[in-house]
Amino acid sequence: MKLIRLRYKKWFNILKDGISRQNPIVIAVLGICSSLAVTNRVDNAIAMGLGVTFVVMASSTVISLIRNFIPAKVRMVTYMVVISTFVIMVQMFLEAYFPAIATRLGAYVGLIITNCIVMGRAEAFAVKNPVRYTLVDGFASGMGYTFVLVSISIIRELLSAGSILGLTILSDSFPRWTVMTLAPGGFFVLGLFIWAFRELARYYETE
Repeated sequence: MKLIRLRYKKWFNILKDGISRQNPIVIAVLGICSSLAVTNRVDNAIAMGLGVTFVVMASSTVISLIRNFIPAKVRMVTYMVVISTFVIMVQMFLEAYFPAIATRLGAYVGLIITNCIVMGRAEAFAVKNPVRYTLVDGFASGMGYTFVLVSISIIRELLSAGSILGLTILSDSFPRWTVMTLAPGGFFVLGLFIWAFRELARYYETE
């Protein structure tokens, strides 16, 4: 029973780290380019977030399984090959079932291959831990990334179009903030989000 409790505690701590204490965007400041580029619409953010979550979970699992067979000199190349395989799967899935979103995301889906979050979890965690922990770490990192993307996209789409996922929320009399459709608007919202998140985390740590 003690071993089971310790295992569940470790799973919980890994999950908590990925979503809050070591959030990829607001704490580690990784994946900033995609967080600015794809958060002008909520559906784009959801698609990118789930795509990254799948890639980081799948690639980390494979790397964890073969970690004892990867020569140190080619480990980065191995990571790239594994990650690119799953990125291609995500890109093909979007093009087949969600072509409009795939068109809007454009090259940013392919750029998941170079996303520091995916590569970082492979190098920092997957290559050093068994699959049972690696899966939780990948899920936590992906969900932490998705949470921030969706939160930013809700603010940007609401202020720029008055809607969320195509549903009108604000009346036509509400002035539309065109800047929120552009990268500077995303950068402004992201900066405020990082500040608020870190201040909130610092407050609870002090308490």
